[in-house]
Amino acid sequence: MKQFVSFVIKEIRHIQRDKRTTLILFGIPVVLMLIFGFAITTDVKNVRTVVVTSQMDLQTQRAVERLSQSEYFTVTQTVNTPKDAELLIRNQKADLCLTFGSSPKDRGDDMLVGSGGRRIQLIVDGADPNMARQWVNYATKILTTDGLESNLLPSLLERDMGVRLLYNPSMRSAYNFVPAILGMLLMLVCAMMTSISIVREKERGTMEVLLVSPVRPLMIIIAKVVPYLVLAFGILTTILLMARYVLDVPLAGSIAWIYVVSTIYIILALSLGLLISNIATTQLMALLLSAMVLLVPIVMLSGMIFPVESMPEVLRWIAAVVPPRYYIQAMRKLMIMGVDIRDVVGEIFVLSAMAIFLLLVALAKFKNRLC
Repeated sequence: MKQFVSFVIKEIRHIQRDKRTTLILFGIPVVLMLIFGFAITTDVKNVRTVVVTSQMDLQTQRAVERLSQSEYFTVTQTVNTPKDAELLIRNQKADLCLTFGSSPKDRGDDMLVGSGGRRIQLIVDGADPNMARQWVNYATKILTTDGLESNLLPSLLERDMGVRLLYNPSMRSAYNFVPAILGMLLMLVCAMMTSISIVREKERGTMEVLLVSPVRPLMIIIAKVVPYLVLAFGILTTILLMARYVLDVPLAGSIAWIYVVSTIYIILALSLGLLISNIATTQLMALLLSAMVLLVPIVMLSGMIFPVESMPEVLRWIAAVVPPRYYIQAMRKLMIMGVDIRDVVGEIFVLSAMAIFLLLVALAKFKNRLC
């Protein structure tokens, strides 16, 4: 046991001496949390809005005031014709145009029609279809709500149907990004640092020296993994604290169960790092395999940004073997929805099965190459 502890202390001191490793381990999580929390956001805010004033009256003026008073839209200019508004949108000086008409010649076929004969058209920059769809939905909701009082857009559907947003009533994108960033960082950091650490020993020729020591090869592997396991929990704690106190994302579920599920996922990531270390022959190759090869599937196929259900069937089959997909699903349920652990049993089972499989393959491969 004393020899095992000595190996662990050796690896910890090596990490402490390597300033770049420390920067990667704790600098990247903080930077990514700040970027995804404040810079990369899908929240609707400050949409530059242009109003066509050729058909303005008291009711339409009230609609414009209602739109401008919301936190989502900012009326930047007024123009005389829809063509002038389209020119502003084309020149990237506006995002949305609000125009009114009272007769068929004043409107397009896609105008919204109210019971009083007043018609509204939203002209939107559709270069980004996802954001354009959100802008239209927000504007329609605001105008429809205003129409309940002014008969501008008294839609029967909007009168009878209420909308209730569960778990994220303000529709903040940070609620979605925090579990996703957690899954991405733990996978990349654990897999990358573990693989580079072992490959470094191979490159320097010290791995063979370690293997002829009295400590068994399995204990050597565990000793090299333990410091990164502890550091992974440090990263997890840092992200949770930033999510709660910097990004104001609530932790609705049990913190204990969040750590339990994260432990399984961290073991899976470390096992994948061990497997990569058996494939790679240089530190550069280990870095490319762990960072580049893993990054694309995590971002594209894990549900981090794009919903898996909307993908073609072939990509859905590929996404089924991407571990972060299940961890991100579990974290969204535990952190945001506050569900019981019984509701994430399926994700836990898949992650556990993947972790056991990768660990067994990595250990078998390690023994075949170095023993």
